[in-house]
Amino acid sequence: MASSRRRPSGRRVWPKIRLLLLVAVVAAGGTALYPVWKAANPDPPELKVRYRTDTPATAAVAKPSLEVFNDTGRPLPLSDVTLRYWFTAEDGAAYAYNCVNAVFGCSNVAGRIVAMDKPTDTADHYLELRFTEGAGDLKPGANSKGIDVQLFRTDHEKLQQSDDRSFDAEKTSYKEAEEVTAYKRGVLAWGEEPDGSKASDEEKATAKTAPEALPAPPSGVLFDDFSYLGPKDPALFKHGWLVRTSKGGPGIENTWSAQGVSFPTAEGSHADGQVLNLRASTDGTKAGTKQASLGTAASKFRDGTYAARIHFSDGPSTGDAGDHVNQTFYTIGGKGPTYSELDNEYMPNGGWGRPGPKLDTVTWYDHESNDRVYETTNKSLDAWHTVLIRVKDGVVAYWLDGKKLFLSNGKYAPRADMSVNFNHWFIDLPFKGERAWDMKVDWLYYNANDTLSAAEVQAQVAGFTGEGRNYFDTVRETR
Repeated sequence: MASSRRRPSGRRVWPKIRLLLLVAVVAAGGTALYPVWKAANPDPPELKVRYRTDTPATAAVAKPSLEVFNDTGRPLPLSDVTLRYWFTAEDGAAYAYNCVNAVFGCSNVAGRIVAMDKPTDTADHYLELRFTEGAGDLKPGANSKGIDVQLFRTDHEKLQQSDDRSFDAEKTSYKEAEEVTAYKRGVLAWGEEPDGSKASDEEKATAKTAPEALPAPPSGVLFDDFSYLGPKDPALFKHGWLVRTSKGGPGIENTWSAQGVSFPTAEGSHADGQVLNLRASTDGTKAGTKQASLGTAASKFRDGTYAARIHFSDGPSTGDAGDHVNQTFYTIGGKGPTYSELDNEYMPNGGWGRPGPKLDTVTWYDHESNDRVYETTNKSLDAWHTVLIRVKDGVVAYWLDGKKLFLSNGKYAPRADMSVNFNHWFIDLPFKGERAWDMKVDWLYYNANDTLSAAEVQAQVAGFTGEGRNYFDTVRETR
C-alpha cells in the first residue's frame, strides 16, 4: 500500500533558498559598504586638543599653550596621552624646549625634539610631550587647563614660524587645533599628521605600539639640565631659580649682574646640549666688573646627595690671564646659631696669598668668626668634573669624580636647610684690561633620601634625560 505522505513540492523549497541567497547578498553588500559608511560616520574622538599662542611668526621663541579635553565617559590618565607640535627647523639649527606652567606641575612633563623620517613642506620636526603618572587623570568631560611650553633654537636665533604646521598666529585664545596631534597609548586619537593621516585612519593607528607609562618623578629629588632661554626666561623662575643682582659680596661688592648668566650649548656636555654659563668679566675697575650667580630661591636642602657636572676654567675666554677668580658650587642657609655653609671653591690662579690651581672644600660653622674646616686639593681642574657633597648623620663628605677629598663632622655639619648656588667672582682686581672668564654647569642633581656615588648619580641623570625629563623638583620645603 502506497504511503499517504507526499514529497514536498520543489516550488515550496526554492522561495526559501532565494530568500537566503538574497539575505547573503545584502549582508555581503553591507560588509563591502561598511568602510564607506564608517568613513562618513567616524566614531567621535576620545579626546581633543585646543591651542593658543601670543607670539608673531618671527619670534625669539615659540610659545604653544595646549589644553587636552577628555570627551569620554570615563577617566583618562594623562600618562596615556602624547602630544605632537609640528614645525620646520631652520638652517639645520638644534632646538630645545621647556615647560613654563602646568596645573599638575612641570615636574610631570617630559619632552623631546624629533626629526621626521619623511619631512613635508610644513614640518620636518616635532616637539613630543608626554606626561608622567604623577599628572593624574582627567575626569569625564574635564580638561587639563593650559600646558604652557616654549620651543626655541639653542643658538638663540629667532624663529620663522610661518611655515610651521602647528603654528597659528590668529589663535590668540584657545581654539580646537587639528594641526596639533594627540595620541592615546600610541594610537592617533586627535588631529591630522602632516602627511594627511587622520585620527580615523585605522591602518595608521594599528601600526603604532603603546609606549610604557612614564612613572612619576622620584620623591625628594631635584634635577635640572638648564634648558633655558636666558636670565629672564619665565621657566627659570617657575622652576625655582634666582639670578642674583643684589648688592654685597663676596668678591667685588655690588657687581652682581644678570648679564653674566646664559645658556649656550657646550662641547662635552651631555648630548653637547645646553649648559648654564656663568661669566665673570672686568676691565680691571670696579665700575667695569660683572660677577655672575644663580641659586635656588628656596632653602630646603640639607641631608642627602648634592651633585653637579661642572667645567672649571684655568684661563679666560677673552683677554689676559692671571685673575684671582673663584668658581664656586656651594650651599648656604640659616643665621646666627643655625648658620650653615658647604663650599667647593676652585681658584685657578689661587687667592688670599695661596697659589693655584686649587680646589678648597670647606665646611663652615660660623662666618663671622671664620670658624671653618677645609681641605685643599692642589691640581688643575680645567675640564668637566662631577662634584659631589654627601651629608648623612652629621657627616659631610666632598667627592670629585668618584674620589673622596674631605670629610667633616661634629659641629661642622648643617644646622639649617640651605639653598644651592653657583657663583663666579673676582677675589680682587690685580691689573687693568678687558677679560672674561667662563664657568659651565651641565646639570644639577639633589637627592634628599640617599647618599649616592658619582656613578649612581650619572646613571640616574642618563635615565632622566633618556626619558625626556629636563627638569623636575619633588623636594618639599620644611616649615
